Amino acid sequence: MSQPRLTARASALFFSLLQWLMGMRYVKFGLVGASGTVVNMAVLYLAQEHLFAAIANPRQRLYASLALAIAVATVNNFSWNRLWTWADRVQAAHAHHQRQEHTRLAVLAGQLGRYTLASWLGIALQYGLTLWLAHSLHYLLANVIAIVVASVSNFLANDHWTFGHRQSK
Repeated sequence: MSQPRLTARASALFFSLLQWLMGMRYVKFGLVGASGTVVNMAVLYLAQEHLFAAIANPRQRLYASLALAIAVATVNNFSWNRLWTWADRVQAAHAHHQRQEHTRLAVLAGQLGRYTLASWLGIALQYGLTLWLAHSLHYLLANVIAIVVASVSNFLANDHWTFGHRQSK
């Protein structure tokens, strides 16, 4: 393949990827993620500085504070992604499952279960990276960096698995 053709293909691929990243669903996911970051940071700060203040060792306190912050932010993000980012797919899933006599609660529980499992990689990545970076950075800055790194894997997993289109049976 000649150099101009290869460059044209690479450019087309790059612009295709850029267009995908700028798609409305990814923007919505990013906005929900931003709200989750605010929730995460607020809970992390409140837990670290106040709620778990009785834990004398700051490192031990950070373990508990970070776990609580991630759990609260995960529920926040699931709720908003379900209600807004993937609302079209949620409605289609309800219609599909209603035909198969599943309850709305069963659909919700299934999506929450898939969301939680899909998010475990990102959660583990965020948790471990935050603790590792906190050795040399302030814990809040370390947490922001870890959240950014984990966000892409979370979007892809949730777009394809949690809220992905289901084949009719």
